[in-house]
Amino acid sequence: MLDIQLENGDGYVICRPVGELDAFTVSQFRQALAELASNPSILIDMSGVPFVDSAGLGALIGGIRRARELGGDVAVCCNRPTLTRLLHTTGFDRIVTVTDTVEEAAAALREPQVENR
Repeated sequence: MLDIQLENGDGYVICRPVGELDAFTVSQFRQALAELASNPSILIDMSGVPFVDSAGLGALIGGIRRARELGGDVAVCCNRPTLTRLLHTTGFDRIVTVTDTVEEAAAALREPQVENR
């Protein structure tokens, strides 16, 4: 079971999936990201996600791509070492800012967008 919590921050929307992000829950996550895609700034807090499989990672990348196609920016925060390692190992951190805290991710969203990210 995946619970997706949404919260408004200071100029951005926070999406907090809580639970495993895998083939069984990915459609729910994909739908939530699609609904958020039109927001100018999205912060995805992965701290409540203990496990992500390839389907979950694909949904995350697809949601980021969709938001950027609509002119938005996305930052991801995660304080789970195993998940952070996965994001770095797969090169995910080369396409989107990945930070340890919500505050750092929010600061990254406030910075001017960098091309070719």
